[in-house]
Amino acid sequence: MDRFPLGRASFDPPPSVSSRLWRDVVDLLHDERAQIAGRPVSRPVDIERLRAGIGAYDFERPVAPDEVIPDVAGMLRATTVHTTHPRYFGLFNPTPTLMSVVGDTLAAAFNPQMAAWSHAPAAAEIEAHLLRYLGGRLGYPPGEVAGSFTSGGAEANLTAVLLALTKAWPRYGEEGVRALPGRPAMYASAESHLAWLKIAHATGIGRDAVRLVPSGPGLRMDTAALARRIAADRAAGDLPFLVVATAGTTAAGVIDPLHEIADLCRDQRLHLHADAAYGGAAALSDRLAPALDGIGRADSITVDAHKWLSVPMGAGALLCTDAAGLAETFRVTTSYMPAEIPDTVDPYTSSQQWSRRFMGLKLFLSLAVAGRAGYAEQFERDAGLADDLRERLTAAGWDVVNDTPLPVVCFADPDDAAWEHHEALARNVVTGGRAWISPVRLDGRAALRACVISHRTTPSDIGELVRAVNDARKEASADGVTET
Repeated sequence: MDRFPLGRASFDPPPSVSSRLWRDVVDLLHDERAQIAGRPVSRPVDIERLRAGIGAYDFERPVAPDEVIPDVAGMLRATTVHTTHPRYFGLFNPTPTLMSVVGDTLAAAFNPQMAAWSHAPAAAEIEAHLLRYLGGRLGYPPGEVAGSFTSGGAEANLTAVLLALTKAWPRYGEEGVRALPGRPAMYASAESHLAWLKIAHATGIGRDAVRLVPSGPGLRMDTAALARRIAADRAAGDLPFLVVATAGTTAAGVIDPLHEIADLCRDQRLHLHADAAYGGAAALSDRLAPALDGIGRADSITVDAHKWLSVPMGAGALLCTDAAGLAETFRVTTSYMPAEIPDTVDPYTSSQQWSRRFMGLKLFLSLAVAGRAGYAEQFERDAGLADDLRERLTAAGWDVVNDTPLPVVCFADPDDAAWEHHEALARNVVTGGRAWISPVRLDGRAALRACVISHRTTPSDIGELVRAVNDARKEASADGVTET
């Protein structure tokens, strides 16, 4: 059997050799999928050992792929928090669908240049088709949807702020904050993702421009408090320009009162952005979509395919109906780019990125094969498993402390409200490898957070999570008695 060539020859090996390599990789991945449920979700990491293993590759001596690939796979297996595990109940990191992994592989192999439409017509049109479809499900007229795929929610949200600034002050694009006649102000819930602070820094308006509005009942943005803050800022001479409504907060999966906020933004002439990075996927389910009622009134929307839509990172999207505004926000002319083709849009002219990966293909293949009905079935199954988790926790004496139709479950020990206690409970579960959850503060209250995000999760995994947190609570109680 031919050996795999090393050195420069490894860039393009003979088909017989590369086919064998791909078979080995596929076998490795099949084994990982088959074995993952029986492995710990995470393990403690020996940092020095890890660094020594990586450092053994000095890149001066070529290494055969049948040595390096299993070695790297072993490192990943031993040190990764396995977000593909059925008992990973952590952040919005999903188990990717098989078709999305195939899509990512095809995108890497064909490697289309996504800056110019003329270099990648099929790729550009596939992404445009997806954006129209997602926008239509979220309430936009499909024929009016504009936007771009992004590296994730942070870039999509950055795009929304740049769009809002350019819309409010047309000379912002040329002069930056010097074009503003005063201090800008933008508003988001105190329960929102705090990437807004980094975005405000990056856009030049400064972190002080971000106003974090307190939450009201159910951890939703307090619309009355928002109105008061806007009025106070205007009275002080500041310049409100943007309100962010969150559709699926990171901590508790809460959806802000979309219609109320939209009414206020309409009356105040403010750009409304909906951060639906996680929750926007619910639009594919007829049963869950009503929870997003009003989101189509937003001037722009963020959706992350690499969250609940279960594709590999990274794949976010910014949706809006203001194609002209996007074009002005990212306006640039240069001789070395191919000439624009009529009735097309060069992706680099409506996006922060220039050259970038064909991010939409993994979602396109997954959605094409599963269909909307397949995704809806999965989302509704996740929501049902979350309801099961809530019932089991309540029966075991935990307090469920969030209210959302999305499968994010936050729960607290009624006998000990301390943050340190809940942090220790989460650490006990995680270090034991039985599941992955996190501690969280909700309006100052300590709790534990579990999100049903993997299509591999089963009712038995829900039962194991409940047993794990119950065992952790018993151990903490026993330790407390012993110490006393």
